[in-house]
Amino acid sequence: MTALLEIASYLPPRRVPIEELAGRLGLSDRQVRVFRRFHGLAEVRREPERTLLDLLSSAVERLDGLRGNENRVRYVLQARGMPAAVPYPMNPVHELCERFGLRDAMAFTVTHQACATGLLAIDLAGRLLAADRAAGVDGADEALALVVAGEKTFTRFAEIVPDTSILGEGSGACLVRADGPSDRLLSYATVVRGEFDGRLLDREAYLREYPELMAAVLLRAVELAGLVLDDIGLVLPHNVNSVSWQRICRRIDYPVDRVLLENVPITGHTFTADAFINYRTAAERGLLVPGLRYLVAAAGLGATFSAMVFEH
Repeated sequence: MTALLEIASYLPPRRVPIEELAGRLGLSDRQVRVFRRFHGLAEVRREPERTLLDLLSSAVERLDGLRGNENRVRYVLQARGMPAAVPYPMNPVHELCERFGLRDAMAFTVTHQACATGLLAIDLAGRLLAADRAAGVDGADEALALVVAGEKTFTRFAEIVPDTSILGEGSGACLVRADGPSDRLLSYATVVRGEFDGRLLDREAYLREYPELMAAVLLRAVELAGLVLDDIGLVLPHNVNSVSWQRICRRIDYPVDRVLLENVPITGHTFTADAFINYRTAAERGLLVPGLRYLVAAAGLGATFSAMVFEH
């Protein structure tokens, strides 16, 4: 059973009020007020002077369990929300391996599910490790996979989801094992609705169906874990906005105060890294107690809806 050995995250120290972004993003005063008052978005994090490699490295270097265990890392997966993140021939995932002494690891990028790709990468990492163990590969019992997530807001397309969210910079990293005693993956549910591809040409239909689709995948993940919703003590959301989670909670009759929304106003939405960032916040607040079952949710333009249930 896939387990997360350690999770780390990084947020740039510079906080940018959304009003400062209005001119570049073409937002009117009214649109800014809607983002702030209705969607609950107030500021985002930015670090324009640093590269994507720097952003990812800032999360990886916070993994205490990586130091001294570099030789155990068999796979390195970069969960990427954007189809292209750096100009050719740059390749930050291979540069990351060089920087942290992971030269023996198989490194590759996972994409095509936009901001839900982070959960896909965790699932894939666990499956690869389990397959190696089942095949009797030497060292498979102690092998690890490293998953990294996060991207730069290098174009307007990467800065805003119209009428929905404003994106910031941040990163996450986790060490994955084939099994383990804590943060065990109990289930993974995902659904792809390809009719919403093409940069949300029918945005109104997508926004109208969004709460129902997200609610359905959350409930499916709980069902696959053999649980009921009352067994879930915490939800780690994607930080797209606050109002969407209020609607989802009403739809599934779940207390919104069990959804960790405190990062939405101060980070905005970060590509594929929200789950890692919210996990660290929950850990620092003492919310992750032994035996807690919690949901992790993600949605990606295109459109993919995903959820995982873990037991801490």
